[in-house]
Amino acid sequence: SCSEISCQVSLYLYRTSYPHLPSTNHVNAKLYGALLIVTKFEAHKCSTERNLATALIPQDPVLLSKPILQNFRTIKFRVIHSSTVFAIATRQNTDTMPERRPFVRLPTDVYPVNYGLCLKPDLIDFTFEGKLEAIVEVNLATNQIVMNCADIDIITASFVPEGGEEINATGFNYQNEDEKVTLSFPSALQKGSGTLKIDFVGELNDKMKGFYRSKYATPAGEIRYAAVTQFEATDARRAFPCWDEPAIKATFDISLIVPKDRVALSNMNVIDRKPHPEDDSLLEVKFATTPIMSTYLVAFVIGEYDFVEGQSSDGVTVRVYTPTGKAEQGKFALEVAVKTLPFYNDYFNVPYPLPKIDLIAIADFAAGAMENWGLVTYRETALLIDPKNSCSSSRQWVALVVGHELAHQWFGNLVTMEWWTHLWLNEGFASWIEYLCVDHCFPDYDIWTQFVSADYTRALDLDALDNSHPIEVNVGHPSEVDEIFDAISYSKGASVIRMLHNYIGDEDFRKGMHSYLLKFQHKNAATEDLWDCLEQASGKPIALVMSSWTKQMGFPIIVVDQEQQGDDRILKISQKKFCASGPHNGEDCPNWMVPISICTGEDPGCTKLKVLLDSPETTITINSVSPDQWVKINPGTVGFYRIQYSSAMLESLLPGIRDLTLLPVDRLGLQNDLFSLSRAGMISTVEVLKLMEAFVNEPNYTVWSDLSCNLGVLSSLLSHTDFHEEIQEFIRDLFTPIGLKLGWECKQGEGHLDALLRGLVLGKLGKAGHKPTLEEARRRFKDHVEGKQILSADLRSPVYLTVLKHGDSATLDTMLKLHKQADMQEEKNRIERVLGAISAPDLIQKVLTFALSEDVRPQDTVSVIGGVAGSSKHGRKAAWKFVKDNWEELHNRYQGGFLISRLIKLSVDGFAIDKMAAEVKSFFESHHAPAAERTVQQCCENILLNAAWLKRDADDIHQYLLKRKAPPV
Repeated sequence: SCSEISCQVSLYLYRTSYPHLPSTNHVNAKLYGALLIVTKFEAHKCSTERNLATALIPQDPVLLSKPILQNFRTIKFRVIHSSTVFAIATRQNTDTMPERRPFVRLPTDVYPVNYGLCLKPDLIDFTFEGKLEAIVEVNLATNQIVMNCADIDIITASFVPEGGEEINATGFNYQNEDEKVTLSFPSALQKGSGTLKIDFVGELNDKMKGFYRSKYATPAGEIRYAAVTQFEATDARRAFPCWDEPAIKATFDISLIVPKDRVALSNMNVIDRKPHPEDDSLLEVKFATTPIMSTYLVAFVIGEYDFVEGQSSDGVTVRVYTPTGKAEQGKFALEVAVKTLPFYNDYFNVPYPLPKIDLIAIADFAAGAMENWGLVTYRETALLIDPKNSCSSSRQWVALVVGHELAHQWFGNLVTMEWWTHLWLNEGFASWIEYLCVDHCFPDYDIWTQFVSADYTRALDLDALDNSHPIEVNVGHPSEVDEIFDAISYSKGASVIRMLHNYIGDEDFRKGMHSYLLKFQHKNAATEDLWDCLEQASGKPIALVMSSWTKQMGFPIIVVDQEQQGDDRILKISQKKFCASGPHNGEDCPNWMVPISICTGEDPGCTKLKVLLDSPETTITINSVSPDQWVKINPGTVGFYRIQYSSAMLESLLPGIRDLTLLPVDRLGLQNDLFSLSRAGMISTVEVLKLMEAFVNEPNYTVWSDLSCNLGVLSSLLSHTDFHEEIQEFIRDLFTPIGLKLGWECKQGEGHLDALLRGLVLGKLGKAGHKPTLEEARRRFKDHVEGKQILSADLRSPVYLTVLKHGDSATLDTMLKLHKQADMQEEKNRIERVLGAISAPDLIQKVLTFALSEDVRPQDTVSVIGGVAGSSKHGRKAAWKFVKDNWEELHNRYQGGFLISRLIKLSVDGFAIDKMAAEVKSFFESHHAPAAERTVQQCCENILLNAAWLKRDADDIHQYLLKRKAPPV
């Protein structure tokens, strides 16, 4: 046609006018496509193609004078023999489509059996070329194939039926909003096997998802980039066109074409490595065929790394890859991994199915880690431990994360959830068993007590909100998946599995797990499948009990009263839904099947009775309990519920806190329940403050940690009053005795938990302005900066926090200098998290500006802003204004991931004025963040709850704090 000829002429003129521009097939294809649109190539007159012209061509008269054409998403073409075939590609103009259509999963008429995938990343221009040859099965004759595809340009596509002629695709219709592409063929593809061939190009993006670039510095200080992947939940489609749904499993044969001085890794071991025929500076690295697996677990990494290597007792090669020159820092994780693999092998009674497993530290990484099968990726701080400069909490964190990701190799990778609705099974299970694993490797960590503070109470707090969600959520569109990577899927999931394990018993639980993994290995499963296996193993009504915990949101408050009858104790127990705003008093109150355990003062560590509460209320008789003995519900704080005791029962339990006869986990649970009841307006906050004073003899780190956390919430709430200093005094009084007992120096025979406790207590005292702590922190900081006496890793956070909280611009400058000099990401993060403690408004602004600077890795900006918001009333306002002012940049950086939710939560959760809830709501109505919609609702609810709490209790708290420091009359 004339249009076609004019295109070719224009293309020739463009090339001769701009010879300096690259002339790759990729660019030629894009140029040709753009010109084709400009000259209104009318071969296909359907409206979508006409929309394309307005959607894609910039409204700029000098269209061809700019090399932006390289970024076009346009028509591709292919020359076959001497005739030119045009494939018309259409993309929907999503700007005019605010309404999201109902989500539809991929059709099942064609499915993959094996992906032959070759990728060639360009680490300078940040692009990649890809070749896909997928063996597929056509179930139903069709003239189109629908796949997932996002931010990828298909250059050519064809289908070769087994034993037949190649059929070229005549059109690619990109549905951007649904992240799909439809390949159209001139005739129907018949039932049977065939090979789908696709050549494509894409971008190594900087969004920490899909196939992306990660910035690092060489030991000499040169900035370079690695090419790495993060595909969960729905981003494999950004690296290659695929059927990107967890239930569409296939095998993968992966090849990478990489610079020969770079390390190339994938899920499987390398089976061939040869020079690239066209460029001897490149190597082609071929990996063994994977087992059948889901796309979200595929991974590849190309970069510069050192490694340490070990072998597990069952013969699996384990490597930990570290930045160049830091192999030493991989040894701790290696030690954990080598112990963990045999532990899981034994626990599940199913062998690890791959020949190797690699754990690798990635510089720019959004999550903590990702369980890609055989190639687990981590943030540097979740994998690297420096024997001299890493603190105890970092070791513990690395042990937990390694335990979590290796559990997924079985639970998630070998058996995968059928759809994202069952994500909680993956994450809840791994979040529970990571503690089991760490308890096995490091019994001195007392890790199960820490679970209650870190996961259990966190989940209860979130799940008490009206804007929580059930563990099992129906998920459709990809943007909805990101929303459920939250404390409900992870922490509530882990907590109900812990409760279930306790209800079934370890032996039957393991038996059920074994049969589940065997039955569904290399397949997909739903929540009900696990319940079936556990039910068969235990003979208990698992599905009935557990559906009340996974299919409805929230949890009950168990209300308990008692009376003595002779030698017996009669307990009256009832349940109703617990809400953060108070108990649910509506008509349609949900019920739970609640496993309830009971212990007595005679033997606090031993359960005297177990019952299943399956009705709104019941009466229980406990035999042989003398009147002077206390009775406690939920020993071990295992059941996922809050408890409200009658005042007489509560009174009888309080001495067990002072004399430590209650177990640490139960002392913690009692305090946490009462704190939560006070926030819900069911008891006065003054009652909780009185209870907190009973913890003066407390020796346990985790109990103090939870107390500290709740006092932090209260301190933040009271920063909205004019008696904030009084709560600081209360904190100083409470923490001074344990601070004096611990001192600054580590003593002989102390262990992991003593180090954690010292850091916690000194930080709390320093922040609250305890003068002796502040003076000593300043002295030690000065010696540290001058190199006279380097601070031990465990003391750095509390000292940095203390000197900054009471510091000036010189302190901040010194801290920023330490940040710049730090060679270890852990130390940089340690500093980033406390910078917000600085008090002066101009310095707060300086910290916020620093958060978005090149000196802070993209994933860490959030914790700098969060540190400012959490430190003071002024910091909160400044951080929120900063987020609003820089919203475009922040949203562009984190959209579609969980970091955007975390940013919003950290920035606004601490407000306590009704009008702020309205302001936050209004801002996000005009600045959409689809992956954080629920987070915004939860934050607004929290702000209103804070405001109500303050109105209700502020005066009483003030009076109590004044009275307790008044001299006795």
